[in-house]
Amino acid sequence: MRALEEAAMRHGAVTGRELMETAGRGVVEAIFSEWPELAVAPQCALVLCGPGNNGGDGFVVARLLRGWGWDVRLHLYGDPGKLPPDARANRDLWAEMGEVTPLTADDPPSSEGADLVVDALFGIGLTRPVALPLSRWSSHLEGGRRVAVDLPSGLCSDSGRRLGPEGGLFTADLTVTFHRMKLGHVLGEGPAACGRTRVVDIGLRRAADGGAAEPAARLVPAASRDRLGKAGGAHKFTHGHALVLSGGAGRTGAARLAARGALRIGAGLATLGVPGSAQLEVATQVTAIMLCRVDDAAALAEVLEDRRLTALCLGPGLGVERAAALLPAALQAKHCPAVLLDADALTAVAQDDGLLGALHDRCVLTPHAGEFARLFPDLADCLSEPPRRGPAFSRLDAARAAAERAGCVVLLKGPDTVIADASGAVVVSAAVYERAAPWLATAGAGDVLSGFVTGLLARGFAPMEAAATASRLHIDCALAFGPGLIAEDLPEMLPGVLRAL
Repeated sequence: MRALEEAAMRHGAVTGRELMETAGRGVVEAIFSEWPELAVAPQCALVLCGPGNNGGDGFVVARLLRGWGWDVRLHLYGDPGKLPPDARANRDLWAEMGEVTPLTADDPPSSEGADLVVDALFGIGLTRPVALPLSRWSSHLEGGRRVAVDLPSGLCSDSGRRLGPEGGLFTADLTVTFHRMKLGHVLGEGPAACGRTRVVDIGLRRAADGGAAEPAARLVPAASRDRLGKAGGAHKFTHGHALVLSGGAGRTGAARLAARGALRIGAGLATLGVPGSAQLEVATQVTAIMLCRVDDAAALAEVLEDRRLTALCLGPGLGVERAAALLPAALQAKHCPAVLLDADALTAVAQDDGLLGALHDRCVLTPHAGEFARLFPDLADCLSEPPRRGPAFSRLDAARAAAERAGCVVLLKGPDTVIADASGAVVVSAAVYERAAPWLATAGAGDVLSGFVTGLLARGFAPMEAAATASRLHIDCALAFGPGLIAEDLPEMLPGVLRAL
């Protein structure tokens, strides 16, 4: 954002004062759009301004609301004499209209009678903890209507992590940010702290189109009908053959979920590789999914000689011991299919450095936080330690470092799923805001996701594309079903989701 703003000002497209005025006006317009009843004056606002340009935006908001007929109480945190030039100019304009009351931790502002609280204390440039009880202040406003300018104060814009101790984070009902969403809006605590997020155009598109700054990451876009559709005149083997390895008797459900997901997402064939002890159990549960016996590594190696097998899934319900026995054959096959590792297969890799070293660029790892910690304990420790300064180490940083270390795609699961490959490319598949699907937190949902990824790998999708597309469709299926979802429902929602593309 700094690079974009500097480029725009350097080329004379806009001044800093104009950017600040546009930002403040955008905040007011977003407030009235979110709560139309507030456009009817008089109302009362409490505006909290900080010592930087975020505070300058706050002065603009206060001035515009006062001009709309509002009663505005404004508090400034920090020395007014040290404000940046543009913020100081807007502070002087406000001072002609109203008072500037000093703000300290020991003298909290009163929100009594306020219809709106505006947090313009600290924005995306914050790198240190805030020594203010922001959580308590933001929770005292009855009836909501808390607005954060650019980012809730106390949140790291690069990671979505809270900077500082408990209590140092403002919680908003609406966050109004500028030009583009930041990582902090979609990662970690960001979505919960932001409430709802609106993006306001402040005139930086030309600088962005000119390449002044590249995005840190991209959100996974909606799936492509052209990419997911099947061509006429093809046959089942044209669309790939997915093999999902299963655990023993009584442990086959997760693999069956994955196999059904692979078939639903378009793999031409899906086969379950099961030990002899589980053959009868599986045979009574599947119809379109095929069955083959895989007792040990030798049997798997023989099966993998079939070049029509294009993707392999190991982990769901497999058992750590069986996973460890089968992984060498899976990773060292002469005909090397794409390989997805999840659950018990990830635990087996974490226990054997040789297996970690055998991973290749056609592998996809799909750990949740616990599995990630077993695989990459040092990276997980960086995520668990409370950050003392920003930019804080983020899930995006962790996934990117893990992918570079493993030499393959890593899909770090969560509401803010991050997908990275060994080149450093990264995308975010976030089930947040209007795409929030908390009912995805149900047993077996991750197994279905593994099946979706495996099915796309079988069809010939590159590992990064398969992981990103499957993650997006997984959320789409959950949203299409809604509350009450169980894992078995996800593959059955997929035809409708695909048809709607």
